[in-house]
Amino acid sequence: MAPLIRFTLISLYLALVLPLPWQAPGGLRGPLWLAVALGLVLVLAITSERVEIDAEGIRVGHPAWCGWWLRRGWQLSWSSITAITPVTTSQGGRVYYLRSGDGSFLLPQRVARFEAFLKQFSERTGVDTGSIGRISPPWTYQLLALLSGLMLVAELGWAAALLLRP
Repeated sequence: MAPLIRFTLISLYLALVLPLPWQAPGGLRGPLWLAVALGLVLVLAITSERVEIDAEGIRVGHPAWCGWWLRRGWQLSWSSITAITPVTTSQGGRVYYLRSGDGSFLLPQRVARFEAFLKQFSERTGVDTGSIGRISPPWTYQLLALLSGLMLVAELGWAAALLLRP
């Protein structure tokens, strides 16, 4: 996953849930802090998906520390990929499925250096990737990262003010 996207999703999670234990009644604070920590582990796991390509093919999966409880991932040899099928999402975006004799697999679109990935993919499979774009433009993640960062700074200032209050 591209670092900007991963940072944005993690910071958005923290910005949305960190204030909850502070605002909860005394008896719920402990369980909420535990839930925040477990949720952070889940977000870190989900955003740790890796895409690896080499001379043999493409592999998509998670590291060993979380791969055992998240989806198992998949791998395809370059020669088994026969086509790419576009599918419009309910939000108006477009995702792409790789077709092979083994089934259909979602083309990763949130990878770092996406254009280089597509070029290498096209060279190795012979499948045209000219019409494939990112699932969302980078500026959306940049704006969301900025807003999440501002929320975190404001929340940390609020927490510091509460702790320093006489």
